[in-house]
Amino acid sequence: MATTASRTPLGPLPFHYDLHTFKGEAGETDVVAAVAVPVRRLGRERHEGRVRYRFDVRFVLADTAEKSVVDRIDSVFVSVPRPLARRHLLHTVVELRTEPSRAIRQRIVVTDVARPGYGQLYQSDFPVPDYTGTDLMLSDVAFGLPGARAGWTRRDVSLALLPTSQFPESSFDVYYEIYNLPPTRPYETEIAIQPLDDDDEPVVRTVFQGESDAGDDGVIGELRRVESALDRGRYRVTVTVTDGVDGRVAQRSRIVDVTGWRPGVTMVPARSKRGAGEEDS
Repeated sequence: MATTASRTPLGPLPFHYDLHTFKGEAGETDVVAAVAVPVRRLGRERHEGRVRYRFDVRFVLADTAEKSVVDRIDSVFVSVPRPLARRHLLHTVVELRTEPSRAIRQRIVVTDVARPGYGQLYQSDFPVPDYTGTDLMLSDVAFGLPGARAGWTRRDVSLALLPTSQFPESSFDVYYEIYNLPPTRPYETEIAIQPLDDDDEPVVRTVFQGESDAGDDGVIGELRRVESALDRGRYRVTVTVTDGVDGRVAQRSRIVDVTGWRPGVTMVPARSKRGAGEEDS
């Protein structure tokens, strides 16, 4: 497996991130990383009368059973007229495709371009699910801020993905995919928001009725907006899909932390420094 020993960071650069999985092509799984870096952690540069922030993201998925690795290195760059607030978040998205496996270990490294030697590495086991088969299934549930000018694009949907540990008090978008619901099949979707910090707060439920418009790949992508801002606190958001003909049910949940801050966020496209590749351990 390739290592980054020659680029070991000399100073810390804490950041926030989430990983999401979706059905890929030819039996593979797409893994999407939403990464956010607080501006106060980054060095800044003056360039042509503007302020510039730059950081690199390396995303690695290593299959410890098959002894194989897929990885990519992306660069994130933003130029603004004046310095951003220290608590402002710069966030971006990096995506890899891999074979499903329970033996995957994920690694994300963020380094500060303006301050060589400053960076942070987070890694953990990350079983990658298999979305093949005929069962009714749901992808991971992803969350984004509405109204962004740039975002992660999938199936004609654009979403400003933000790590769920850093949500402000605002409306937000929910995106998920439904697999193996036959075309024209009636179905019901319920989105439930359960407060986890206060047992007396009721669970908020929203129900949608629809008819499957799945294409040849058997995939339905749904984007829903939660218009009411959540108070600061921790919530479990659960999406449940029920087949209106045979009663099959698929369900996925994710925890969202609403932090309550309003320092601003900016989504910045990640530009590949080199293509995703595969190498042996």
